[in-house]
Formats: sequence, C-alpha cells, structure tokens
Amino acid sequence: MLGFQFDVVSPELVSGRMRVTESCCQPFKVLHGGVSALIAESLASVGAYVACGFRRVAGIQLTINHLKAAVFGDEVVAEARPITAGKTIQVWEVQLWRVDPVSSKKGPLLASSRVSFVSNMPVPEHCRDAGESIRRHAKL
Repeated sequence: MLGFQFDVVSPELVSGRMRVTESCCQPFKVLHGGVSALIAESLASVGAYVACGFRRVAGIQLTINHLKAAVFGDEVVAEARPITAGKTIQVWEVQLWRVDPVSSKKGPLLASSRVSFVSNMPVPEHCRDAGESIRRHAKL
C-alpha cells in the first residue's frame, strides 16, 4: 500500500526501500513518524519470523527515535539486523536513511529503532500458510 519494496530477507538482515509519497506524509509533506515506525516493526517482524524458523512471533516493544526528516519525493532505505535472536526473545535494530539523490548511497540517518519480540510461538492451524510469501523471498 505504501510502495515499500524488500531487497533482502534473511535471518541476519532484512532491507528495503520506498519513495516518500503523499499517502505516507503528514500535512507538511514530511514522512509521517508512524510510517517510519511501521517500516521498523515490519522489517524486524519479518527478520524475527525467518530467524526462528518461520514460527510465530509477537512484538512486545517498539522504540523509535526520529532524527531527521524525509520529504515528499525522497527515497528512503531501511535495514533491520538482530541484536539477539534467542529462542524466546529477539531484539532487532532498525535504521532508516534518506538516499542521496546524486550518489544513490545512504545519506543522513532518519530514524533508529529497536523492536523486541517473543518468538517460537506455535502457529495456529488456520494460519499455517500466513508466511508463504515471506518464505518465497527469504534468502536462507
């Protein structure tokens, strides 16, 4: 819905990118902090899910610091990496950067986040296929 595209999905790294569009901006044409939080929790959730062997995970804490703004038209990249991927608790760090339009490399750090999960929960029978699309994209 927001146009986020995954680049890498693995137990050690989940990354991707998106263009800041009007649908993800606050009225002042700045990337909404809730969208940054959504990206952070989404990337970390996918990584935690893959890291625990495609078992169910549940987020229990999200913290995010918004450091700089991205504006309408900017490209944003994000990376999630595990700090710890234990059997019952996982903690992931997620960072978002604005892409430098000249060099196409990471520019200023926009946000830094930590997301904690309970992991290795049983998957209910009626949800067995819920992670099929993630499995297809995962690089294991």
